[in-house]
This record gives sequence, structure tokens and C-alpha cells, in this order.
Amino acid sequence: MQADDSFGRAVSLSPVTLGGVALLSAAMLAFELTLTRLFAVAQFYHFAFMVISLALLGSGASGSLLSVWPRLGRNPARPAAGFALAALLSYAILNLIPFDSYAIAWDRRQSLYLVLTFGGAALPFVFSGLVVGGLLAADVRGLHRVYAANLAGSALGGVIVLPLLDLVGGEGALFLSAALGLASAGLLMIRSRRGGMVIRSGGIAAGVVALVALAVVRPDRIALRLSPYKGLSQLLLTPDARHTVSEWSAVARVDVVESDSIHIFPGLSQNALIMRPPRQAALTLDGDNPTPITALSPDDELARTLAENVPQAVIAELRPPSATRLILEPGGGWDVLIALAGGAQSVTVAERNRPVIRILRGAYRDFTAGLYDDPRVAVVAADGRVYVRRTPQTFDVITVALSDSFHPVTSGAYSLGEDYRYTVEAVGDYLDRLSPEGLLVMTRWLQTPPTESLRTLATIEAALRARGVERPEEHIAAFRSMRTMTFVVGVEPLREEEREAIRAFADSRGYDLVWLPDISPDEVNRHSRLPEPAYYNAFTALLADPAGFVRAYEFDIRPPTDDRPFFFHYFRWRQTPEILATLGHTWQPFGGSGYFVLVALLLVVAFLAALLIFGPLVIGRLPPPPAAGDSPVPLFRLRVLIYFSMLGLGFLFVEIPLAQRFILFIGQPVTALAVVLFAVLLFSGIGSLTAPRWRLRWALAALVGVALATPLLLRGVFALALGWPLAARVAFSVLGLAPLGLLMGVPFARGTALIERLAPGLIPWAWAINGSASVISGVLAVMVALSRGFPAVLWLGAGAYALAWLAIGGLAEEG
Repeated sequence: MQADDSFGRAVSLSPVTLGGVALLSAAMLAFELTLTRLFAVAQFYHFAFMVISLALLGSGASGSLLSVWPRLGRNPARPAAGFALAALLSYAILNLIPFDSYAIAWDRRQSLYLVLTFGGAALPFVFSGLVVGGLLAADVRGLHRVYAANLAGSALGGVIVLPLLDLVGGEGALFLSAALGLASAGLLMIRSRRGGMVIRSGGIAAGVVALVALAVVRPDRIALRLSPYKGLSQLLLTPDARHTVSEWSAVARVDVVESDSIHIFPGLSQNALIMRPPRQAALTLDGDNPTPITALSPDDELARTLAENVPQAVIAELRPPSATRLILEPGGGWDVLIALAGGAQSVTVAERNRPVIRILRGAYRDFTAGLYDDPRVAVVAADGRVYVRRTPQTFDVITVALSDSFHPVTSGAYSLGEDYRYTVEAVGDYLDRLSPEGLLVMTRWLQTPPTESLRTLATIEAALRARGVERPEEHIAAFRSMRTMTFVVGVEPLREEEREAIRAFADSRGYDLVWLPDISPDEVNRHSRLPEPAYYNAFTALLADPAGFVRAYEFDIRPPTDDRPFFFHYFRWRQTPEILATLGHTWQPFGGSGYFVLVALLLVVAFLAALLIFGPLVIGRLPPPPAAGDSPVPLFRLRVLIYFSMLGLGFLFVEIPLAQRFILFIGQPVTALAVVLFAVLLFSGIGSLTAPRWRLRWALAALVGVALATPLLLRGVFALALGWPLAARVAFSVLGLAPLGLLMGVPFARGTALIERLAPGLIPWAWAINGSASVISGVLAVMVALSRGFPAVLWLGAGAYALAWLAIGGLAEEG
């Protein structure tokens, strides 16, 4: 391809070099996605999302290094090999350094461990950035092709990581990513044409073979070390614990632990006479949220006793055994066992984690007496929301299983995770799939002060009103055990006989009524007595004035929506004085607020970004722009700074909310992230390749328009196509993201071409600005999404591209 003159003046890149760039970029993105999974399993979600920021931090650092020491990019094979070594080092640091996120508030060493852990994770991206940034800065014809190879290779890495996680697990996928990086060094070495090629090629080949072997064998001594606060870590501390299963997939890592000390019976009645509890194993997802696998047949007498003394038993009091039931994501199968033992004749299970189904039908089939092979049970491997949208069948009862563990309301580690099972739209989907007299049953944990239960009530109330129900309180019943709250929601108002059945059930099992349409104050707080009927009082006030109560409540209990699906995020800024007062005096870092972790992180990354952007200016290593026309040098650099920082901000402000929003549509978090990255990066690469043919300001204007329209388009598209088969949803996603990705690839390629023509020495600095600004947007995007939702983040992205449009106007005339 012959580029326009603005794209360079000297040597064309060879296909081998471009192949090396693409292979390294594939290795880099595969490593990035793998690292998100490793952090999610080893630590918690808020560390997993930070991998994106760490990757961009490394990229920005590489640009600053190239600005000061251009020689670092002249032999790209060396930093490519450095990427492979740094990837291995980052895993060693993650596994060996005793970083304890919960001890940060009182243990000063943990701050050092945090820096080392994150610094180690960012280091591989510094090396990959040196390769790409060095080639972008070289005096070559068609630097847009380097950028295109970088994006296309990254898209490939987003695709290959999914089967790698299934085949060799998280640890193995990391070693294979390092192997790809080392192989890319071999391709890039051909470009240098130096002596000793045979010896170095042999060394690289041996290293690749060793890494592949390590990925396949995965010795126990290199297994991932988990945080001691993870449920799996705590289960393994029991004296007789036996770790029987550990299986990776692109969705989750699934582990099973057996122990005589495991007894998990959520909401079990205090009146239950259980002389000898059954054997249980605990199944964890990503090392957390243990759910029980119970060694009972539904026909056992003990199983029937349990089925009569748990909150779900209310279903048998309200509906006959012939009622059709749907249970969403029951984990180890507890709700399925209870349903069958309670007499249910038809149970459908929607479980998105295929390894869970495989384990319950394989290694634990005999343990569970063939629970998932029972003729009364139909198991569907699908995300619950997707299945509810897809199936034409209606059900008499839908149960949203309690498949996560109790977490204190102060637990910041969980507040940043999206969960599309508990949004207003989700509850609406469940109600839509019920028969005319159907029931929705949801059980949540009790918190002090009340949060989960109130947010669940607010969500149910909002979903009913969205369906046109004028008096939602007549459709809802709620009762509590010592630790759980169970909601029964009717498509129609609860009839008198249903209300009386719930009263009798709660009284006989020792559960406390919290809400019924005709409840009276003397019916509440009878069994598990509280100093005052706090839950009843809160429910009464919320149902009387939902908006006013939610607005005035101490915590954020706004109903989550698909545009803001953060069910466990309760932080309000008004809590700041209390959080600061308790800093270092609780077992949770930052007073237990995950949002404060983000604030602290934003300050850190803003400082680092400023250092990387302005460092080369301060030490005076930036060459003056020789062909800047009439623009003074400071003004020219200011325009470059604004333009490329806005591109960095805009790219992540668009990419991150899309990745999170598509989790619902695709049904699997890592798959959604991979699909979005693949589509955006692939078509951005195509946009970069075709950049010489674009008018830059027209491309930016179109990009602003598409970014503004995307939130509205997504709502309609998801409502229409959520029930489609997975392959169709993936294909539709890729094609639907094509216009946006294509436009996102043009501004950077055209901007660097312009800089290459006017001031080629500033290209590494532009690379540093772009990466460093992206670091800030990676954190800001999550903060804005938590408080304002994904559309607000996308609109910020559109605003950033609009500012880039303004900044570029004075640099060149478009003709």
C-alpha cells in the first residue's frame, strides 16, 4: 500500500516486521485479559478492572522513555523479548509478594507491596509500548500501518485468550502469552539483520518451547496464590479440608472443597430439628461465594425436613407440586435439591457456568445422587437473563437463587462489580416470563444498617411500576430469618388466602414478617427480635414514598438499572467524614468504601500521568517543532497535548462502558470484554489503514455523533436481540461496533501523520500523552459509571472527541 506523503518519507516496513508487531500486540492483549482473570481470582474485582489502567500506564511510560531516550526503540526485538520476561516477572510478583489489600489502612508495608504488584503488572506493557512506539517514531513510510498492525494483532489476542483460558487455565494462558511475545522477538530480530542470528534464533525457539511446556504441565508450585480473605482460602484452612476440583474457564475458575466442617444452609429456620446435618462440599466461583453441594437424595427424609424449614419452602405453601419452576444460577444446586425434596415435579435450571454443570453431572454425580440428571430437572447452560428472554415458556415460579456469600455493607471489595441479575429491567424480565398468577421469589442477605434488602425492595417496586402497576405494595410479601430476607412478588396482587398462607408459614418456622399488603405493626419483630422493627419501618416508609426515602437514606439504595447495574455499590459522598474518621480502625481498607479506593487510585494515576506527560518537557528533551508554521512552539505543543490527551480519554470513555454494557448482551464477562476489544481494535486497525483517505475533522465529527447515539441504540438493540443464540449475538456485536471502531482508528493515525510531517521528534511524546491520558480515563470511567451510569461515560467520550476536533483545527488545513 502506497501511503500519502504526510505519512512518512523514507523506508517501507516489511511484512515480517508488521507481523512481529501484530504477534506482540496479540500477546500483549492476551496477557492483559489473562491478568484481569488472575487478579479477579487472586484478589477482588476492583483490582481486576485496574489492569486496563496498568496497561495504559505502561504504554504511556514507554512514550515518555522514548521521548527522552529514542535509542530504546531502535532494536524492537529486544523490548519484545523483554515483554516475555516481564510477563513472567509480573506473575512471580503477584504470587510471591504478600500484598494484603485489607491491611493497607494500618500496615505501611502494604503500600510498598501495592506499588511493587502494580508496577510489576505494568512492566510488560512498557516493553510492548517501546516496540510499537519506537516503530511509530521511526522515519518510515506508512506509520499508519504500524498502528493498524498493533490494533489488528490486539484484536486477535482478544479472541485467542478465550480458548486458552478453557484449555490451560489462567496460569497457562499467561505463559502462552509470554511465549507469543518471545516468538514476536524472533520475527522482529529478522529486521535487525545483525550477526549471531542462528544462536539467538535457537535461544528464542528453546524459550518458546519451554514456556509452552510450562503452560501445558502447570506444576503445583506455580499455582496462583489467593487472597487469605477469599472464601476458598478460608475453606482450605479447616483441618480436614480436601481440595477436590479446580477448573478454569473463560467465565470463572470453579473450585470444590470437601470438609466435615462445611455447613451451608441459608435462612434455615431456628425451629428445624436437624440432629445430624448432611455432608456438604462447597463450590466457589473465582475463589469466592461458596455455595453448597449437598450429599442427599431429594427422596431422603432429611432432605424433606430441610425443604420444609428454609425460606424457599414458602413456595410449596402457595403453589401445587405441578407448578413449573425456573431456578436461576443455583451454584452447587441447593435450591434445586430443596425444590425436588419439597415435591416439585418440573424444575428448569439456568446456569451460565458450564464447568459447574459438568462437575455436578460428573465428579459429583454420585455425591448428589444424580441431582442434575433427575428426570424432573432440565438444565440449560445459559445466563439467566438471556434464557428468560430467549425461552417462549412461561413458569409458575421463578427463583433467583442466593448464590453469593454474605458481605458486610462496608465491604468495598464487592461494590465495583456489575450484576445484571438484580436490575429493574431484570426483575421486569422475570415478571414477563411468569404465568398470569406466577410468583417471583428472591432471597438476599440482611445487612446492618439495612441496604441489600432495601435496594431489592426499591428495585421490585420500580419494576412493578414500570409494568403499569399503580399499587406495587399489594404485590409484595417479605419475611426474614436471622440472616436473610425473602421476597415473594406476584404478577397479580397477593390474594387473601396467599397472604394468610405466608403468615402461617412464617409463624410456624419462626420467621419474622416484614411486609404484607395488610400487615399490622403487632405482627412484626416476634421471633428474631430487634431493639426496634427497623426493617418493617423502612419498608413502610419506602413503599409510601419511594423517591423521597431513597433520596434521604444514608446509603445509596437507588434501584440499579442495566445502564447502572451496580447492586452492591452503596457509597454516598455524605459518608466521607465517617469513612475518614474510621480510616485504619476497621478491618476494611478506606473505611470499607470501594469508591474511596477509586478516589485514591485516581489521585495516584493523575500524578503518574502528569509525570509521564510533563517530565520530558521539564528536562528539556523534546525537540522544537521545525515546521509548525506560524504557531509559537508553546502553543503548538499545547495543541498536541490537548489533541492526544483527548484521544486517550475518549477511547477509554467509549471502550470501558461498552465492555461492561455488553456483559448483559453476551452473558459472560470475559467473553464480552474480548468481543468488544476484538471489534473495536479490529475496526480501529482498519480505520488506521484507511486513515490517509479520511478528512480528519469530518471523521472526528462523525465519531462524536456516533458516540452520542450509542447509548440509545444499545437499549433498543439489546431489548430486541438479547434472546438470540450466542453466536448470533457475538456476530451482531462485532458488526454493530464496526462503525464506531472504524472511526476511532482514524484520529490517532491521522494525528501522528500530521505530527510526523510538522515535528517528527514529538511522536514519542504524543504516544506518551495518549497512553497517560487513557490511564486517567480508565479510572474516571468506572467512577462516573458507578454514580451516573454507562450513558454518561459514553457522552464524556463524545465530549473528549469534540475537544480533540477543536484542538486539531489550528494545526493543519483540511483540503
